[in-house]
Amino acid sequence: MNILVVRTDKLGDFITALPAMYLLKQHNPQNRIIACVAPLNKELALACGFIDEVIVDDNSGTPRAFVASLGHMWNLVKKLRHVEIDASITLFSNTRIALSQFLAGIPMRIAPATKIAQIFYTHKVKQRRSEVKMAEFEYNLELTKTLFPDINLEYKKPLLEFSDSKDVYVKFCKEFNIMKEVIAFHVGFGGSSDANWNLDEYEILIREVLNQDKYRVVLTFGPDEVALCEEMKIRLKNEKVIFYISKEGIVNFAKLISHFKLFVSTSTGTYHLASLVGCPTLTFFADTLFASSKRWKGVGDEKLQKHFMIPHAECERNKLFDYILEKLKTT
Repeated sequence: MNILVVRTDKLGDFITALPAMYLLKQHNPQNRIIACVAPLNKELALACGFIDEVIVDDNSGTPRAFVASLGHMWNLVKKLRHVEIDASITLFSNTRIALSQFLAGIPMRIAPATKIAQIFYTHKVKQRRSEVKMAEFEYNLELTKTLFPDINLEYKKPLLEFSDSKDVYVKFCKEFNIMKEVIAFHVGFGGSSDANWNLDEYEILIREVLNQDKYRVVLTFGPDEVALCEEMKIRLKNEKVIFYISKEGIVNFAKLISHFKLFVSTSTGTYHLASLVGCPTLTFFADTLFASSKRWKGVGDEKLQKHFMIPHAECERNKLFDYILEKLKTT
């Protein structure tokens, strides 16, 4: 069976779709798994051995003019028709994505029952994700039951492993003369994350780890975070900190962080990537149900995940910060 799985939003959202794709392949190795993704997730999707083909939705980013958007939609329809899909599972839908699949003539189209978009699907599943009765990736897994009621929802952890990841890490250690285990801080954030420590607070946390002199501290940045990297260099001038801007692609970065001792960040795409490849995480979430760890916990082993929700009240926020500072002292 040719099965299309659609998740065309940002990195963290796409990673929550990977367990579902993996299990659809495990359920029957003869299933051909076709992932429809945003351009930024193409490289990671191609690196997943359980994904057989990748279709890029070129209109999944910022809104475009109507004519351009229509043209991109028809391009997607052509791509979908070309691969002769038997069934699709759309993990997060909108009207354009739903209409594209309808026009492509996919016979069985599964998706959450979402507003206008649901009229274009053959199977609408009521999930009420806003109630957050389970994590995002667990809602995605539930949708696979519509296609295969007897599917086993247990998957291996870490879900994604690379045979050459150790080589990438060893090369990194040689380049920066690293002789200790690495604790990484990713101080930037994006996506749906709306809670984080400020740079003053991050500086205190980083200096606490530096004072222990047990680990090498690495600050990681995305390719578009050069200015943020420069600011942190000024703040931590003369400290033994490695400033690493990921310029070799998301897969190389995934291989690298899979060997880190700990990855400290807010709930953003890089946190989900770290959990995907088995790196222990210490993660900060907003104190709301929508953005909480209950909804956005990583797809990796829960024993390797430490979650903290940052309160809005200043007094409670300060108490939590002091608590995390103590936790880092005993890491």
